Amino acid sequence: MMGYFHAMTPRPLPKSPALHRVVAVLQAPQSTFPLACATEVFSDHSPAVPSRYAFEVCTEHPGPVRTQAGYDLLVTTGLEALERADTVLVPGWQQPAGAEVSSTVIAAVRRAHRRGARVVGICSGAFMLAAAGLLDGRRAATHWAQAAELATRFPQVRVDPAVLYVDHGDVATSAGSAAGVDLCLHLVRADHGAAYAMRIARQMVMPPHREGCQLQYAELPTSGPVADSLAPLLEWLAGRLDQPVSVAEMAVRSQVSARTLTRRFTEQLGISPGRWLLDRRIAATRALLEETDLPVETIAHRVGLSSAVNLRRRFHEALRTTPAAYRRAFREDKVGAG
Repeated sequence: MMGYFHAMTPRPLPKSPALHRVVAVLQAPQSTFPLACATEVFSDHSPAVPSRYAFEVCTEHPGPVRTQAGYDLLVTTGLEALERADTVLVPGWQQPAGAEVSSTVIAAVRRAHRRGARVVGICSGAFMLAAAGLLDGRRAATHWAQAAELATRFPQVRVDPAVLYVDHGDVATSAGSAAGVDLCLHLVRADHGAAYAMRIARQMVMPPHREGCQLQYAELPTSGPVADSLAPLLEWLAGRLDQPVSVAEMAVRSQVSARTLTRRFTEQLGISPGRWLLDRRIAATRALLEETDLPVETIAHRVGLSSAVNLRRRFHEALRTTPAAYRRAFREDKVGAG
C-alpha cells in the first residue's frame, strides 16, 4: 500500500520549520489594543493554520504591568528575552510628556537589532525606535495625531503622516493601532507568502491587505455626512473576481452614480474602484500561485484577468516579478504548510 513502510526501517520524519520568535516589549501604562493586534497575528492559530511563530512578552522589571484599560498584565520575563528574538515588537509606547525612554530598554533593543533581529514599532511604538536611533534618516509612520510630535522630538526621522506602515526590512513602523494589523500581516506575507497571511487574516475575519492611507482616518471638519460604507459592495466584488465588472456596474449595485462611487472609494480607501479590484485580482493570483499547480492561463481566468499574457503584464507591474518566479519563491509546500 502507498505510504506503508517496515517498522525496522522507519522513514525519517520531515523537520518542522523553526518557529520565528516574536518578543513584545511592554511598559506601563501599556496600550492593550496594539498588543492584542500583534498577539492575534503572531499567536498559535492551530489547528486551522500551521504555526510559524512563537509569541511572548517581556518588560524591564518583571511583575505586574499597568495598562491603559485599568487592569494589570502579569509579565514574568525580563529583557533577556530579546536575546532570543527574531522580531522585537513595541506595541505602543505611552510616555508622559518630556519623559525619556529607559536607557536599559534602548540598549537591549539596540543589541537585538545589531544581532540581526527585526525591530517593529506599532503606533506610538515608533517613539521608542526613534529614541534608539533606529529611524535616523529613515521614513517612519506613527498615529496621525502624534506625527507632528514625533517629527519635533526626533527631527532626524522622516515622519510620513499618511501611510499605514513603512517597512525597511530590519525596522518597520505602523500608523494608529489598527494599522498594526496591516503591518503585522505584511510582515507575515514577507516571511511566508500571501497565501499563509491570507489564512491568518481569514481566521481574524480581516482583509489580508488594506489599501489607502491613514489620512482617511484623521479628524476632519464635520461639514457633511460620512460616506456610506463600501463593505457590502466590496464583499460582492470579492465573490466575483472571475467576472468582468465595470465601474458602471459597481455604481448600479451601490445605487449611486459612477462619479459618486469613485469619490467614495477615494475618500474611504484612497484608490479608485478599478485599482481596488485589480489589487484583489493580484492578491488572488498570488494565493493560487502559492497553493496550487494550476497553469497561469487557468489562474488568469479564475481571477478575471482574461489571459495569461494580461496576467503576466499586470503581475509584473504590481510585483516586479513574473508568476513563474513568484511561484518558485513562495510555493507553500516549500515551508511545510499543511
